[in-house]
Amino acid sequence: MAIKNQDFLLFTIPFFLLSLLTHGDPVTGGTWVLLHESIGISAMHMQLLKTNKVVIFDRTDFGPSNLTVTLDKCRFNDEAVKPIDCTAHSVLYDLVSNTFRPLFVRTNTFCSSGSVDPDGTLVQTGGDHQGERIIRTLTPCDDRSCDWVELPTPLWNRRWYASNQILPDGRIFILGGRKVFTYEFYPKNWFLRDNITLPFLMHTRDRQEENNLYPFLHLLPDGNLFIFANNRSILFNYARNAVIKEYPVMPGGVSRNYPSTGSSVLLPLRLTGEGSYNASKLPEAEVMICGGAPPGSHIKAFLQQIYVEASRTCGRLRVSDPKPVWVMELMPTPRVMNDMVLLPTGEVLIINGATNGSAGWESAVNPVYNPVLYMPDVDPGRRFLVLNPSRKARLYHSTAVLLPDGRVLVGGSNPHRTYNFTAYPYPTELSLEAYYPYYLNPVYTPFRPSILTVESEDGTVWYGRIFSVTFVLPGHLAGVGLSVVVMAPPFATHSFSMNQRMVVLNLVDVGRLSVFAYKAMVMGPPNANVAPPGYYMLFVLHLGIPSLAVWVRVR
Repeated sequence: MAIKNQDFLLFTIPFFLLSLLTHGDPVTGGTWVLLHESIGISAMHMQLLKTNKVVIFDRTDFGPSNLTVTLDKCRFNDEAVKPIDCTAHSVLYDLVSNTFRPLFVRTNTFCSSGSVDPDGTLVQTGGDHQGERIIRTLTPCDDRSCDWVELPTPLWNRRWYASNQILPDGRIFILGGRKVFTYEFYPKNWFLRDNITLPFLMHTRDRQEENNLYPFLHLLPDGNLFIFANNRSILFNYARNAVIKEYPVMPGGVSRNYPSTGSSVLLPLRLTGEGSYNASKLPEAEVMICGGAPPGSHIKAFLQQIYVEASRTCGRLRVSDPKPVWVMELMPTPRVMNDMVLLPTGEVLIINGATNGSAGWESAVNPVYNPVLYMPDVDPGRRFLVLNPSRKARLYHSTAVLLPDGRVLVGGSNPHRTYNFTAYPYPTELSLEAYYPYYLNPVYTPFRPSILTVESEDGTVWYGRIFSVTFVLPGHLAGVGLSVVVMAPPFATHSFSMNQRMVVLNLVDVGRLSVFAYKAMVMGPPNANVAPPGYYMLFVLHLGIPSLAVWVRVR
């Protein structure tokens, strides 16, 4: 049995199966599981590592957390609520054992940014006060030895509310921050002062509210950067410090960046299709941005306790088109501070947030408890599906990340200046939940592949080279609907998942090894513009149902 050059059929096939198996209900609403009522801290920032552990942290000046540490880990500083703090503000959560342990972060990580480098180390940048120019790293380990390390070389500029993006050469691009209109790179080169001004950040800043913080940043398959701030966007060549193109203003008169916080995602890059594989042809690139708030919403909420309704709009922009145009859609409800999580099916989970107000202290009301599934390839008007609700309000400083088993880890929410566990109606939230999307329903077990091995040269998925994936199916392999995808684990904070990326690889051939075992021959990504070097989760999907992921290194 051999299957060659299959179309990417993650949407039409699953809907047929789902309607068949759920008696007319096209998608189950998913389930929620409370993992921990308290992990001791509020999950303001989250990063999944290749060891199947998640780094979670908030800020060091919230005051004492609910997770004590030994005396040698006490913090002494002049910025916290209490100068001596013998509690943790970071934890390492183990997905397999559902346990966590405290980590020691020395300087303030409040509203900071991050990326994972090609070796799998989290590079974490900036923050507030004495942490504003600090570079921290956390290298994954299989024991209890790994912890935060602060590097002696600082950033050139204060990076508070900045955004990061891993580049094709393995460097990290660090952009913006509060009242900072520059970008720089990591690793640092002190022979080259690389804090370079980007006037676009000045032009998109509202005088009173800013509304251009945590700019949306995506690496495109042509090697340039898509940068979005407030309601405008550009195509930027960082190597030449040149704006190549300014895209149309996003319609609607809505601000999309902090504090009028919406979210953004680069939709899946697809290397599949009819005909032979053409490595020289760039995949289409399309950015989607959802939610936000009208300008002035933050001032009204913060100063007057008037909570303006958030935006219901989403916009899609095919940035690889010669003359791209925004295509606007309406979500089922208004949403601000929403996270957007790419699922291995290619669908987008819109989760967390509120219907009124903005990001910031005490600046939003009416939490949105129901996630929404967005299906990019379904006919317009049928793309949004409201899912089952959580019982937790996830407002300012909440996060969500995809896990290798297909669940979505959800935590955080603290709209207060310090920890406040008695605030009504929105106390500081220390809990950790997992959302199980529809494809994890046991009814789909007969269609779910299980990966046995990934075989490649030196254990690496090399650019432009064929590797193999051996997998088994409880049932028989259908002649269509098989795909292999790789997904980069993002750094999630403030409703933006930095470096989030999904690449649908080209399936060259599939052969049958036994009754239930198969081997797929797969082409690696064509280059580092399409998939920057690093560790990715690799999923095999059959009829739209994903396997558990295995980690692969792409380079």
